[in-house]
Formats: sequence, structure tokens, C-alpha cells
Amino acid sequence: QVQLVESGGGLVQPGGSLRLSCAASGSIFNMYNMGWYRQVPGKVRELVAHISSSGSTNYADSVKGRFTISRDNTKNTLYLQMNSLKPEDTAVYYCRAQNTIGNYWGRGTQVTVSS
Repeated sequence: QVQLVESGGGLVQPGGSLRLSCAASGSIFNMYNMGWYRQVPGKVRELVAHISSSGSTNYADSVKGRFTISRDNTKNTLYLQMNSLKPEDTAVYYCRAQNTIGNYWGRGTQVTVSS
């Protein structure tokens, strides 16, 4: 079992920055591939960024060059640094932990980009 708790969301102006965190507990964090997803009402949840257990990363085209995913295995924490935010980045952001053993989601944190 893995418990995931996201934090760091909020209201920010276009062009601003936020850093999301996802604190994991209950299992061996560094054994999991981790990802950030986002969802707006009425739409499918989409992948934002992914980082493997070995540290390889990939990003949705819409956030490349603006967002950076990272993980600190000593703190069991996943991060998403979001820069140059746009109104279309507004969504609930979810953390996911996945490997052959299990698939776990956090409850999400709201990010709103608006002037």
C-alpha cells in the first residue's frame, strides 16, 4: 500500500510559478514509477509528467520547457515545478505511484491560473 498526499496548489497569475509536492508513505518509494496528472471537469485525466524509478523523465508536449518533475527518494517526495503558467494549466493535479505491484493515486490539489 502507498498513501499519497499532494500539496502546493493554489491561485496564481499567468506567467507565475508553483511547486507541487507529493508525499508518499507506506511502501518503498524508490521502487515506484511516479507521475503527475491533471484533470478538468468533463475531460479525461491526462499525463503531465512522468519519472521512472531510475530517474528517466518525460513530459506532455503542452508543458515541455515549462514544467520539471523530480523526486527525492530520501524524503519519499515527488515534485512538480511549474513555471510560465498559463490559464489552460488550470486543473486538479494528481500524483500517481505505479509498478507491477500496485497503482495508487492521491486526492489531488487544485491549481488555478487566472488574473
